[in-house]
Amino acid sequence: MKTLKFKTNINCNNCLSKVSPKLDEETKIESWEVDLNSDDRILTVNSESITHEEVFKTVLKAGFIAKPLES
Repeated sequence: MKTLKFKTNINCNNCLSKVSPKLDEETKIESWEVDLNSDDRILTVNSESITHEEVFKTVLKAGFIAKPLES
């Protein structure tokens, strides 16, 4: 399992409710969470096979940006 981290513009619970269905329906994502207390609103995705680009596109479908953090 690999863990990918992204800086996002998901700022509140309302934003989270908009992006949740998109992330939940992505079958390659095992689990995910957004830290709304972080200044960078870090999205953490756990997956065996998803790419940074696929996560970016999934979040973009909900109208938000997920920029990969340098590891």
